[in-house]
Amino acid sequence: MATQIRAATIEDLYRVDGKAEIVDGELVLMPPTGEEPGRASASVYISLRQYERQGNGGRAVPDNVGFIVDLPKRQSFSPDAAFHFRQPAGMKFVEGAPVFAVEVRSEGDYGKTAERKLAQKRADYFAAGTLVVWDVDLVSDEVIKSYSVADPDQPRIFRRGEIADAEPALPGFSMPVDELFS
Repeated sequence: MATQIRAATIEDLYRVDGKAEIVDGELVLMPPTGEEPGRASASVYISLRQYERQGNGGRAVPDNVGFIVDLPKRQSFSPDAAFHFRQPAGMKFVEGAPVFAVEVRSEGDYGKTAERKLAQKRADYFAAGTLVVWDVDLVSDEVIKSYSVADPDQPRIFRRGEIADAEPALPGFSMPVDELFS
Protein backbone atom coordinates (compact mmCIF):
# COMPACT_ATOMS: atom_id res chain seq x y z
CA MET A 1 0.00 0.00 0.00
CA ALA A 2 1.34 3.43 -0.96
CA THR A 3 2.03 5.92 1.79
CA GLN A 4 0.03 9.08 1.39
CA ILE A 5 1.85 12.30 2.28
CA ARG A 6 -0.34 15.03 3.67
CA ALA A 7 -0.12 18.50 2.17
CA ALA A 8 1.41 21.21 4.32
CA THR A 9 -1.04 23.58 5.97
CA ILE A 10 -0.91 27.16 7.16
CA GLU A 11 -0.77 25.77 10.72
CA ASP A 12 2.43 23.92 9.68
CA LEU A 13 3.80 27.19 8.33
CA TYR A 14 3.23 28.89 11.69
CA ARG A 15 5.40 26.21 13.33
CA VAL A 16 8.41 26.67 11.03
CA ASP A 17 11.44 28.10 12.76
CA GLY A 18 12.65 30.45 10.04
CA LYS A 19 11.40 31.55 6.65
CA ALA A 20 9.27 29.28 4.46
CA GLU A 21 6.47 29.21 1.91
CA ILE A 22 3.95 26.56 0.91
CA VAL A 23 4.38 25.58 -2.74
CA ASP A 24 2.85 22.48 -4.34
CA GLY A 25 1.63 21.36 -0.92
CA GLU A 26 5.13 21.33 0.56
CA LEU A 27 6.91 23.58 3.01
CA VAL A 28 9.75 25.20 1.09
CA LEU A 29 12.35 26.34 3.61
CA MET A 30 14.34 29.43 2.70
CA PRO A 31 17.86 29.60 4.10
CA PRO A 32 19.23 32.78 5.64
CA THR A 33 20.71 35.23 3.17
CA GLY A 34 24.02 37.04 3.04
CA GLU A 35 24.72 40.49 4.42
CA GLU A 36 24.36 42.50 1.20
CA PRO A 37 21.01 41.00 0.11
CA GLY A 38 19.74 41.45 3.68
CA ARG A 39 20.79 45.08 3.77
CA ALA A 40 19.25 45.67 0.33
CA SER A 41 15.87 44.29 1.41
CA ALA A 42 16.07 46.42 4.57
CA SER A 43 16.75 49.51 2.43
CA VAL A 44 13.64 48.84 0.36
CA TYR A 45 11.59 48.33 3.52
CA ILE A 46 12.84 51.62 4.99
CA SER A 47 11.81 53.45 1.80
CA LEU A 48 8.42 51.73 1.82
CA ARG A 49 7.93 52.65 5.49
CA GLN A 50 8.63 56.31 4.63
CA TYR A 51 6.04 56.07 1.85
CA GLU A 52 3.53 54.63 4.35
CA ARG A 53 4.23 57.43 6.84
CA GLN A 54 3.53 60.04 4.15
CA GLY A 55 -0.13 59.07 4.49
CA ASN A 56 -0.45 56.99 1.36
CA GLY A 57 -2.42 54.29 3.14
CA GLY A 58 -1.36 50.69 3.27
CA ARG A 59 1.41 49.01 5.20
CA ALA A 60 5.09 48.36 4.50
CA VAL A 61 6.39 45.00 5.70
CA PRO A 62 9.95 43.75 6.05
CA ASP A 63 11.46 40.36 5.24
CA ASN A 64 9.86 37.18 6.61
CA VAL A 65 6.24 38.37 6.80
CA GLY A 66 3.88 35.70 5.50
CA PHE A 67 1.08 36.35 3.01
CA ILE A 68 -1.61 33.68 2.69
CA VAL A 69 -2.98 33.13 -0.82
CA ASP A 70 -5.23 30.54 -2.42
CA LEU A 71 -3.66 29.45 -5.69
CA PRO A 72 -3.71 25.92 -7.14
CA LYS A 73 0.00 25.38 -6.44
CA ARG A 74 0.82 28.02 -3.83
CA GLN A 75 -0.63 28.89 -0.47
CA SER A 76 1.83 31.53 0.75
CA PHE A 77 4.51 34.07 -0.02
CA SER A 78 7.28 35.46 2.15
CA PRO A 79 8.82 38.34 0.15
CA ASP A 80 11.99 40.17 1.13
CA ALA A 81 9.97 43.40 1.42
CA ALA A 82 6.41 44.24 0.45
CA PHE A 83 3.55 46.70 0.64
CA HIS A 84 -0.13 45.87 1.07
CA PHE A 85 -3.49 47.53 1.52
CA ARG A 86 -5.00 44.61 3.48
CA GLN A 87 -6.42 44.69 6.97
CA PRO A 88 -3.69 44.68 9.65
CA ALA A 89 -3.02 41.06 10.58
CA GLY A 90 -1.70 41.52 14.09
CA MET A 91 0.32 38.46 15.07
CA LYS A 92 -0.98 36.42 12.11
CA PHE A 93 0.03 36.20 8.47
CA VAL A 94 -1.50 38.73 6.08
CA GLU A 95 -4.55 37.38 4.21
CA GLY A 96 -4.05 37.92 0.47
CA ALA A 97 -1.16 39.02 -1.70
CA PRO A 98 0.79 42.26 -1.36
CA VAL A 99 0.23 44.90 -4.04
CA PHE A 100 4.02 45.25 -4.37
CA ALA A 101 6.59 42.52 -3.63
CA VAL A 102 10.38 42.57 -3.62
CA GLU A 103 12.57 39.53 -4.14
CA VAL A 104 16.29 40.16 -3.54
CA ARG A 105 18.52 37.50 -5.04
CA SER A 106 20.80 35.59 -2.70
CA GLU A 107 23.95 33.75 -3.67
CA GLY A 108 22.01 30.65 -4.79
CA ASP A 109 19.46 32.51 -6.93
CA TYR A 110 21.33 32.17 -10.23
CA GLY A 111 21.31 29.70 -13.11
CA LYS A 112 18.57 28.17 -15.26
CA THR A 113 16.74 26.40 -12.44
CA ALA A 114 16.70 29.53 -10.28
CA GLU A 115 15.48 31.65 -13.22
CA ARG A 116 12.58 29.23 -13.80
CA LYS A 117 11.65 29.30 -10.11
CA LEU A 118 11.79 33.10 -9.97
CA ALA A 119 9.64 33.41 -13.12
CA GLN A 120 7.08 30.98 -11.68
CA LYS A 121 7.00 32.87 -8.39
CA ARG A 122 6.38 36.15 -10.25
CA ALA A 123 3.55 34.48 -12.18
CA ASP A 124 2.10 33.29 -8.86
CA TYR A 125 2.35 36.78 -7.39
CA PHE A 126 0.44 38.20 -10.37
CA ALA A 127 -2.18 35.42 -10.23
CA ALA A 128 -2.72 36.23 -6.54
CA GLY A 129 -3.23 39.96 -7.20
CA THR A 130 0.20 41.56 -6.87
CA LEU A 131 0.63 44.45 -9.34
CA VAL A 132 4.43 44.91 -9.34
CA VAL A 133 7.34 42.62 -8.42
CA TRP A 134 10.92 43.79 -8.18
CA ASP A 135 13.67 41.27 -8.95
CA VAL A 136 16.70 42.82 -7.25
CA ASP A 137 20.06 41.55 -8.50
CA LEU A 138 22.99 43.18 -6.71
CA VAL A 139 25.63 41.65 -9.02
CA SER A 140 24.04 42.76 -12.30
CA ASP A 141 24.18 46.10 -14.09
CA GLU A 142 20.39 45.73 -14.33
CA VAL A 143 19.98 46.02 -10.57
CA ILE A 144 16.17 46.15 -10.42
CA LYS A 145 13.94 44.45 -12.93
CA SER A 146 10.46 45.80 -12.23
CA TYR A 147 7.81 43.41 -13.50
CA SER A 148 4.20 44.53 -13.85
CA VAL A 149 1.08 42.43 -14.10
CA ALA A 150 0.18 44.51 -17.19
CA ASP A 151 3.33 43.32 -19.04
CA PRO A 152 4.83 40.44 -17.02
CA ASP A 153 7.46 39.48 -19.60
CA GLN A 154 8.97 42.93 -20.23
CA PRO A 155 10.45 44.40 -17.06
CA ARG A 156 11.41 48.01 -16.64
CA ILE A 157 15.11 48.17 -15.78
CA PHE A 158 16.67 50.39 -13.12
CA ARG A 159 20.46 50.75 -12.82
CA ARG A 160 22.83 52.42 -10.37
CA GLY A 161 22.43 56.19 -10.44
CA GLU A 162 18.74 55.92 -11.34
CA ILE A 163 15.56 56.33 -9.32
CA ALA A 164 13.34 53.23 -9.20
CA ASP A 165 9.58 53.31 -8.78
CA ALA A 166 6.81 50.76 -8.28
CA GLU A 167 4.23 52.20 -10.66
CA PRO A 168 1.35 51.52 -10.93
CA ALA A 169 1.21 49.66 -7.60
CA LEU A 170 2.46 52.56 -5.44
CA PRO A 171 1.84 55.95 -7.06
CA GLY A 172 4.50 58.44 -6.01
CA PHE A 173 6.82 55.88 -4.40
CA SER A 174 10.44 55.98 -5.51
CA MET A 175 13.91 55.22 -4.19
CA PRO A 176 17.43 55.67 -5.49
CA VAL A 177 18.86 52.38 -6.73
CA ASP A 178 22.13 53.33 -5.01
CA GLU A 179 20.35 52.99 -1.64
CA LEU A 180 20.53 49.22 -2.14
CA PHE A 181 24.31 49.41 -1.81
CA SER A 182 24.73 51.78 1.14
